[in-house]
Amino acid sequence: MRLPLALRLAPLAAALALAVAAPAQAQDKFTYMTNWYAQAEHGGFYQAVAQGIYKKYGLDVTIKMGGPQVNITQMMAAGQADCIMGSSDIQMMQVREGGVPVVNVAAFFQKDPQVLIAHDDVKKFEDLKGKTILIGAQANRGYWPWLKAKFGLTDEQTRPYTFNIQPFVADKNTAQQGYLTSEPYAIQKAGVKSTVLMFSDHGFPAYATTVSCMDKTVKERNKQVAAFVKASAEGWKSYLNDPAPANALIKKDNPNMTDDQLAYSVAKLKEMGMVTGGDAATQGIGVITDARTKASYDFLVSAKLLDPAKVEIAKTYTTEFVKDAKVLP
Repeated sequence: MRLPLALRLAPLAAALALAVAAPAQAQDKFTYMTNWYAQAEHGGFYQAVAQGIYKKYGLDVTIKMGGPQVNITQMMAAGQADCIMGSSDIQMMQVREGGVPVVNVAAFFQKDPQVLIAHDDVKKFEDLKGKTILIGAQANRGYWPWLKAKFGLTDEQTRPYTFNIQPFVADKNTAQQGYLTSEPYAIQKAGVKSTVLMFSDHGFPAYATTVSCMDKTVKERNKQVAAFVKASAEGWKSYLNDPAPANALIKKDNPNMTDDQLAYSVAKLKEMGMVTGGDAATQGIGVITDARTKASYDFLVSAKLLDPAKVEIAKTYTTEFVKDAKVLP
């Protein structure tokens, strides 16, 4: 029996329809490089991978881990990543001054999580006068000039921080730098009572956990950057609600990560409104505002950490992607 022409053509029509539809389904490859080993502080990005949120927005995202010996800016400039995780908007402004045309397109932490940790006899920053303060070299180009100007601390008090809590544990007259979600937990586990002083609670303007890309990427892959920002914001919202899917991927990338540390970090991110507080509460997760960026820029200029003749503020950031994303907590 001969099939009617319409039926004979149906498989061909279906195949043609699939061929036409295929490009729309193809995922654009996109690589985001973090600034440290996988941890809860990167959770929203891993969640967007785990839950297929990037795929929903047409992206095939690879998250590459950074680490202490990895220059992620150099790697991005060499084309090994589309965008990177800046520690802060301030850091990325300085990178731009150094000759790498990088622009901040989103900031997933509305506060900078950097802290000083002191023994419990210290109750406020002013109590640190006369104490030894362990800080990393990078602090001199970031928060340290701000702390000196605001609280009267001095360079004579500082010693190098070696990313080891033992010198602090051993000496009650010492304070050390840390990250809100990390070192305080290690110090608590070591059985030491401490006071955690957070810079952003006292007016330090920086954003943290940025999405920072080359000017060229923002121009040539505008659609993909927009999709990445929106999907990442949805990933963060999902992660704070149920971190389990991302945590499985984080532990796969970083086998040294423990469930206890992850739980502690997520609790701190929520408690301090790191992702969902500030302007994010009303303007959406990942938001960057003109006013906050100006505060960061003005701080760098006043502390002589940035030459305004070399870096225009308008070139350091764009709000075009976060405005359109508007993922409310």
